[in-house]
Amino acid sequence: MAEARVSKETLIGELLQIDADIAPILMGIGMHCLGCPASQMESLEEAAAVHGINADDLVDEINNFLASK
Repeated sequence: MAEARVSKETLIGELLQIDADIAPILMGIGMHCLGCPASQMESLEEAAAVHGINADDLVDEINNFLASK
């Protein structure tokens, strides 16, 4: 099975479908809007920008997390 990977274009709703265990990573950096309907159609890059987070670093962190499973 191919390893799951995300990009800056991955939607928040897709992230949680890939692995619900990503939620604590996002919540830990202040993204508490995971249940908001609008956030489901927001890209990881857009969400990172709103929260003042470097999207590339966040993508790396999530992909490292997924690779470790």
